[in-house]
Amino acid sequence: MSPSSDRVRPDADAQREHWTATFAHRTDFLGSGASEVGRAALTRFATGGVADLLELGPGQGRDTIAFAAAGLSVTALDFAPTGLDAIAVTAAEAGLGGAIRTVLGDVRDPLPFEEATFDASYAHMLFCMALTSEEIIRLAAEVHRIVRPGGLLVYSVRTVEDAHYRAGTAHGDDRWEMGGFVVHFFDRALIDRIAAGWDILEVADFEEGPLPRRLAAVTMRRQ
Repeated sequence: MSPSSDRVRPDADAQREHWTATFAHRTDFLGSGASEVGRAALTRFATGGVADLLELGPGQGRDTIAFAAAGLSVTALDFAPTGLDAIAVTAAEAGLGGAIRTVLGDVRDPLPFEEATFDASYAHMLFCMALTSEEIIRLAAEVHRIVRPGGLLVYSVRTVEDAHYRAGTAHGDDRWEMGGFVVHFFDRALIDRIAAGWDILEVADFEEGPLPRRLAAVTMRRQ
């Protein structure tokens, strides 16, 4: 059972400052080159006719650049300005500046886009940040609003099978803090909870990093 949800909540501003400082000091903190999850998503987007993509929590753009290079028009939203600055620089150097738009924003707030704006949305480990379960459910509903009918949401999360699950400082709601970063670990029940209004097409297992981190990549289609 997860720790009690009445534990102190992670401070959203503190997390923003931590990520902003990390990106400022580590230009390749999340790695270089597209993630395995991103490459798999790109194949899904190609077969699904996706042209306009919203990426949530792009970090320093490891997948953003790959999506744009494949011909997608990408809007990248993040709350860490240093990450967005890095994306803009890399995109310009690669001649992809016209294909990528960066937006500073916090996914705890309503997404700043009109209904049915995008063909798909993508989030590599954004859903498993310091968000509460209720914030994640609201975010999935917001993505449902801004993707077109039949549009896709592909997101990846660390799971309760991960070696870091229950390690570090407990913040309740299956959230644990390690090295200043708060991670919300997912079980299948939470994946199902946030799928209201969506059809789950696939839940695929991935591993990433030297630990390795245990991930689930979820593909859903708006009903």
